[in-house]
Amino acid sequence: MIAPRDARGAGTRAVGLDIGGTKTHGVVLAEDGSILAQVRESTRSGAEGVVDTAERVFEALRRDVGEPLTLPVGVGVPGLVDVGRGMLRHAVNLGVNGDDLPLRDLLADRLGVPVVLENDVNAAALAARALSGADDVVYLSVGTGLAAGLVIDGRLRRGEHGAAGEIGHLPVDPAGAECGCGQTGCLETIASGRALARAWPTPDGPPAADLFAAAAAGDVKAIAVRDRFCWGVASAVRALGLTIDPERIVLGGGVSEVGEPLRVEVVRQLRALGEGSPFLASLGLADRLSMVPLHYPVAAAGAALVASG
Repeated sequence: MIAPRDARGAGTRAVGLDIGGTKTHGVVLAEDGSILAQVRESTRSGAEGVVDTAERVFEALRRDVGEPLTLPVGVGVPGLVDVGRGMLRHAVNLGVNGDDLPLRDLLADRLGVPVVLENDVNAAALAARALSGADDVVYLSVGTGLAAGLVIDGRLRRGEHGAAGEIGHLPVDPAGAECGCGQTGCLETIASGRALARAWPTPDGPPAADLFAAAAAGDVKAIAVRDRFCWGVASAVRALGLTIDPERIVLGGGVSEVGEPLRVEVVRQLRALGEGSPFLASLGLADRLSMVPLHYPVAAAGAALVASG
């Protein structure tokens, strides 16, 4: 079981980097699975920017730990990942589009250690499984984008093309906004950090925290924006429940830093969706929903687990 706490002085076990569209988060896990060191840096867009950012974070971790980091590094990235070849495609949130990018080898050359590449949400799903103790777990990441990692019978399900769990690109509104994937009205255009920032722009600070605070204070517009956003998240949970039927569904990602108010509102939307459907209500999706512990770097910790085997 991964322990969501600091543990300086314990032996180094694994290193993980979570490269997101906004931030890159690196962790060093101790032998007991607890966090020995962690570093965050803003992610530079594009292939060269991603590699430069990863190097900055890795070097900062090495300075923080105070010893060489010679272990393999697990790296989680958004987009379609060919794990065997170490290739990345269609990571639109990183500014990486189109043809295969040999990111694993680029990072290994720059960091000077072996690198294991994995989709970021898949990596996080492994950490979510360790935290929950369940063998059938769906990890739903509500971050810059929207995607799910699937652990079925204790094993990651990546899919034939690495696209399993790309729930954010499921179209739900033919009259909706254009998605970065090229489709229209995808769930990601409703229930993601980017969508929320468009619907509730703030001059500084996380828009999610500001939105939920304004809604709690009774702001009518904030309540409408919050409810549509949480309906989108609940719709993703419903789709995952109907297709995977997992034991646990774990919410995470940057927007989940809102904490318990997010879970409460998503549960309310799930119960509303089931009001007209005894079948849907019988599935008890709201009762299977939990959240990653607040401020726990689940994707970076999962990337470290990928590297440690």
